[in-house]
Order: sequence, then structure tokens, then C-alpha cells
Amino acid sequence: MRYMVIVKASKDSEAGVMPSEQLLTDMGNYNEALVKAGVLLAMEGLHPSSKGARMRFAGKERTVVDGPFSETKELIAGFWLWQVRSKEEALEWLRRAPFDDGTELELRQVFELDDFGAELTPELRAQEERLLAEVAAKA
Repeated sequence: MRYMVIVKASKDSEAGVMPSEQLLTDMGNYNEALVKAGVLLAMEGLHPSSKGARMRFAGKERTVVDGPFSETKELIAGFWLWQVRSKEEALEWLRRAPFDDGTELELRQVFELDDFGAELTPELRAQEERLLAEVAAKA
């Protein structure tokens, strides 16, 4: 099963403060362990919300709201995508993450095609599988 680990934003990440060399070293070692274990599928850090935008949908109308966004606790600073056998395995990996006081991580299971049940018709499944194969071929 796949899980997304969401690294919540902080005042520092929203201010554009870059991690220290020590944290980058520790994170590199942690990520290397994830790769060697076959857990890591993807990872990315995100720029502050001041460089982002939100789009609101109301019927056919689209409204763009430029960042920054005020609720830091609701923002994300980065993520990992992991392939693990269970939620418990993902939590064990999280316990080893090299973060300090105040960092908050959120763990969320990623939907698999089978999770959508009968609403995912054979035609829709074929389309999704084709699109995923195209994305994988470009990676």
C-alpha cells in the first residue's frame, strides 16, 4: 500500500528559511535508507506559499487567490510517497525521521484503483492504467 507523508509548513519554511547543512545531511541519510529498503517512491520539498496560488471553483467561475496564505498549520512544506506493507510500517519509518521539536508530519493512505469499487468501470480502469503507464514511461 502507498502512503503520502505530508511535512507540515512552519514559520521558518513559510519565510523561505532553508534547512541547515546538518539537517540536509541527516535527511539525505534518512532518504538513502528509505531507498535501500524499497520504500521511497517520490519526494519533494515545496517553496513557501508566497510563491503559490489557490483556485476557487464556484460553478463555471474560477477565482485565483495568490499566496501567501495565513494559516501556516494548514500548509505543507513537502512530502514523501512511500510503498509499505502497512500503516504500522509507515509509522515505524516516521519515528526515524530526522526532525526536531515542533515539526509535524501527517500520514495519509493513497487510494488504489480497487478502492473505487464498481464506479470505476472497466473503461475507466483501462484509461487510468494507460495514463499511469504513460507517466511512468516519461519518468
